[in-house]
Amino acid sequence: MKLVFLLISLGLTEGYAYAQPTPNRIIRGSVTDADTRKPIPFGNVSLSGLNKGALTDARGQFSLSIKADSLPHSLVVSCIGYKSDTIAIGPGNDVYTATLLPVVNALNEVVVTGVTRGTLLRQNPVAILAISHKSIETTASSNIIDVLVKNAPGLNAVKTGPNISKPFIRGLGYNRVLTLYDGVRQEGQQWGDEHGVEVDNYNIDRAEVIKGPASLMYGSDALAGVVSMLPMYPKDTEGRIKVGLVTEYQSNNRLLGESISLASGGSRWAWNMRGSIRTATNYQNKVDGRVYNTGFSERTLTTMLGYSGHKGYTRFGASLYDNLQGIPDGSRDSLTRQFTRQVAEADLDDIKNRPIVPASELASYRLSPLHQRIQHYRLHTNNHYQVGNGEIDVLLAFQQNIRREYNHPTQPDQAGLFVRLNTFNYGLRYNLPNLGQLASTIGVNGMAQSNKNKNGTAFPIPDYRLFDVGTFVFLKYQAEKLTLSGGLRYDKRQLRGDDFYVRTDPRTGFDQHATLPDTTGATLQFPQLKQSFTGISASVGVTYEFSEKLALKANIARGYRAPSITEIASNGLDPGAHIVYIGNRNFKPEFSLQEDIGLTATFPDVNVSVSVFNNFIENYISLSQLVDDQGEPVVIVPGNKTYQYQQSSAQLYGFETQFSLHPTAWRGFSLDNSVVVVYGYNRGVRYTDAGTNGEYLPFIPPLRVSTGVSQALPMKRQWLSDVTIKADVDYNARQDRYLGLNNTETATAAYTLVNAGIDGLVRVGKDKPGLRVLFQVNNLFDVAYQSNLSRLKYFEYFTQSPNGRLGMFGMGRNICLKLTIPFN
Repeated sequence: MKLVFLLISLGLTEGYAYAQPTPNRIIRGSVTDADTRKPIPFGNVSLSGLNKGALTDARGQFSLSIKADSLPHSLVVSCIGYKSDTIAIGPGNDVYTATLLPVVNALNEVVVTGVTRGTLLRQNPVAILAISHKSIETTASSNIIDVLVKNAPGLNAVKTGPNISKPFIRGLGYNRVLTLYDGVRQEGQQWGDEHGVEVDNYNIDRAEVIKGPASLMYGSDALAGVVSMLPMYPKDTEGRIKVGLVTEYQSNNRLLGESISLASGGSRWAWNMRGSIRTATNYQNKVDGRVYNTGFSERTLTTMLGYSGHKGYTRFGASLYDNLQGIPDGSRDSLTRQFTRQVAEADLDDIKNRPIVPASELASYRLSPLHQRIQHYRLHTNNHYQVGNGEIDVLLAFQQNIRREYNHPTQPDQAGLFVRLNTFNYGLRYNLPNLGQLASTIGVNGMAQSNKNKNGTAFPIPDYRLFDVGTFVFLKYQAEKLTLSGGLRYDKRQLRGDDFYVRTDPRTGFDQHATLPDTTGATLQFPQLKQSFTGISASVGVTYEFSEKLALKANIARGYRAPSITEIASNGLDPGAHIVYIGNRNFKPEFSLQEDIGLTATFPDVNVSVSVFNNFIENYISLSQLVDDQGEPVVIVPGNKTYQYQQSSAQLYGFETQFSLHPTAWRGFSLDNSVVVVYGYNRGVRYTDAGTNGEYLPFIPPLRVSTGVSQALPMKRQWLSDVTIKADVDYNARQDRYLGLNNTETATAAYTLVNAGIDGLVRVGKDKPGLRVLFQVNNLFDVAYQSNLSRLKYFEYFTQSPNGRLGMFGMGRNICLKLTIPFN
């Protein structure tokens, strides 16, 4: 810590010293988009050879100062989503205009996640993918995580129905993948299987995915990587209020989505606001028909306010999220395989004789009384300013997540799980002035949390208080062809909690929280919690560009993750997951060591990339179903499985390759291919050579081969442009490497899904914004399939089925129509 504060002091002192001389030559200019001729805000403009730079404001304008007698220099202009440009400064001209071309090759794109300054993708040694606004806008899927999965090889999702997708990177997920929204880590009880990501699906402008440990910048919970979602930012509309609309329909679950946005701004202040509604009934497939209790109703409201000046910018954001989500349990009639519903409690609930759900209810938008309600509130601010010749970033955020899971059919208004999580996030980062070709950054970030059980009847986790703090140093050396980067970080996490008592309420027969001093008749479910975890993270990487066409990347990173609250302290039923969790307070932090090496080749007609990785995790924490001495499953709560956390070593390795063909002679044509495979092994001594009885890790995706073809059509009509027809094939191989111990997982058959669509821009007036129309059919041939990453595959009460099929299947054919009118 002393070292960090010393570096901060030196950096600020040096920045102040640089700021004293009075400049006598002002270089001004503007940066615009070559296609639209619109200004590009928040772009980086720097002077080659000098430690000077500036940011463009909301109108794309900049200014910076140099000595009048200085030698000639060049302006280097780089903006996210555009190809960088260099402009020579002449002796008699102080005003310059840079016109940037939008990025065609993703390797020339600037990324911001996991780095201290915007960095060209091809120069970043870390395995990272950038997903553009257009890719998101022209992909139709059930939720934003599924949209990103379709556009990011190596990213998968564990699903519990259409609207609950938890990101997995290279075989790891849950609290090992950190999800960011506008740079703020998403905190919303993400330990649960049935807990999704609480964001507005229509307000994501672009995304970046880090594949591999990102603990250096973010601390715990980024052991496997980061999914960073960047929302729509306020823009300069020259004082006019502009309206944007999105409307969407999906046939399979009759999803209806509506979103409206308002935006206005000038050269300094700008704001936008968006309200969205998404509602859907139960999805269907040709094996199960409509899958009971997979519908949802989601509402969001998001607003942002931005100020920009010559020295930097400030952004404020606020969002409200409210989701009513069905809780499927897989209950069926044993002979007809029709879905049934729970109508009685505990011992009075005869699982084999529950009433069948009528067809009218299966097709209704009305949710079952057994559902969950998730509310998420967020306030945050991002600030970036120049301080002398350095830059400072400040992030502050407050989040509140309220989760209710209603699982009592006789008292539907009584929540089973009712928890409230408050989180305060903070971050401070200072980019010191460059020393020649060496850039350095120091920073500190973390969070403070408070979790409280409210008026529920099930208590899987205790009340607790958490405080995280981490400090880091990052260095980057860049020569003409060589980029070296690395850093070191120290983290500390404290967990505190009081004794937590539970007793039976004689009025209702349900459990309730008993508080001191009145604990008569209560049992101590959670003893006092007082634990601390520390960890050191490190990273070192190199990129060597043999030419603009060929580059080699290598990176070694040590990641750190403190055990989550469920892993160390859980002791109860999570109603939505239908699982009783049992934790272990003796767990140690996880530490990973991952090696990545990759090669990228970029030619006018072809792009190729190959990446190989190996990840060894010490103290890996996993779930295993609890059995008795006879090997029979332990049942603590009838109708629910019991799982206990365990700890050992693990290894994951694999490769990813992408091949993109876009011939210059065949204008508008693109053929994109990717092959991804991950192997995951439990390296505990007791599981050596155990095969499916414990050697393989759970939720490991199989070999996946994706091929997409698209053709942009030349349209000469003024009212129709930018038309593209496309199709893709997604092959998932059979997965025989599964965790079969205690019937935790089973083998999964191979399947192939084909999707096809067309999108284009329709203009209703010469100077009016275009209407983007997307028509897409997912699972075109209505294939019946089960993914080994779907939890619904394992929601089954019987060991045999009259049709030979157990568990629930994935979504059948889905016809999607999406209309978008942007406000900019």
